[in-house]
Amino acid sequence: MCRFVVYKGTSPVELSHLLTRPCHSIINQAFDSRLRLDRRRPMNGDGFGVGWYDSVYDEESYQPCIFTSITPAWNNVNLVRLAEKIKSPLVFGHVRATTAGSLSLDNCHPFVHGRLMFMHNGGIADFPLVKRKLQADLPDVAFNKVQGNTDSEWAFALFMSKLPDPSAKSFTTAMLRDAMFKTIASLNEYAEEAGITEPSLMNFCVTDGETVIATRYISSKTDEAASLWFSSGTTFSEFGGGGHYKMSKADKRENIIMVASEPLTFERADWMEIKTNNMVVVTPKMNLLQIPIVDKFYVPPSDPASLTRTTEFAREKGLLVPRNMEAMEEEELVS
Repeated sequence: MCRFVVYKGTSPVELSHLLTRPCHSIINQAFDSRLRLDRRRPMNGDGFGVGWYDSVYDEESYQPCIFTSITPAWNNVNLVRLAEKIKSPLVFGHVRATTAGSLSLDNCHPFVHGRLMFMHNGGIADFPLVKRKLQADLPDVAFNKVQGNTDSEWAFALFMSKLPDPSAKSFTTAMLRDAMFKTIASLNEYAEEAGITEPSLMNFCVTDGETVIATRYISSKTDEAASLWFSSGTTFSEFGGGGHYKMSKADKRENIIMVASEPLTFERADWMEIKTNNMVVVTPKMNLLQIPIVDKFYVPPSDPASLTRTTEFAREKGLLVPRNMEAMEEEELVS
């Protein structure tokens, strides 16, 4: 199970305020993950990746910059150096724990095509059983883009195939949203055709530098999806030293929106949990929408089961599942 973080703001942020300085930064989550489903392999030490867009907007060359490495994020001096110097209004950060694919730079998230950046936390169940079918459905531009051997990158290729033109210079929010819906639907169709019953975890995140789409999804009506949270406000800053950060809300404006596998702070009021089998859309104008992914695995809020998603699958696998923010806070007090 990987961990990721997304930052979108009206002003650039220094990468260190996301990656290295907070006491539960994405680097610290690489070796101190509190909310991951799979506790048998608690380290996210199989490489990392950071993607960001230049603060100076250029319509002709508005493509993300990417820095990846197969070293553990906590042990990479260059990442620390770069994080102290680079600023961007839109940042993707990802630390990897391999579930599919070898340890290589090609398999490090985020994946990129043109303006697009994509990353994934989770896994496509029994992926070898659906891989050939997925590949056969791809146009050349998507098929030829894949360089690694992860289910995540093939999911990105599938997403690209759902866009009118994945190499376009601009996308509407609706295009990206609809492509994500179709990607999840296709993966579920492949699984059903192959007779796969194990749930897939599909916490996907994609951006074109303006819109951000993120999903918290599992192909099950009973199991809990991998954790995903969001925070919004006007400023995100350190207080009191020691890497303790908080999100301030000076007014009703949303100058900053963050989406993360785990909260970067232990301030209860800063973060809200994204509901299982929901999509979060952050528009270019900094509006945040939470949209249900309505399919056969959707449980409406009126159903009591939506409040008590069981974790039988996790228990059968011998996994420990902290369900909420209290779990993080209790571990913080102990640590």
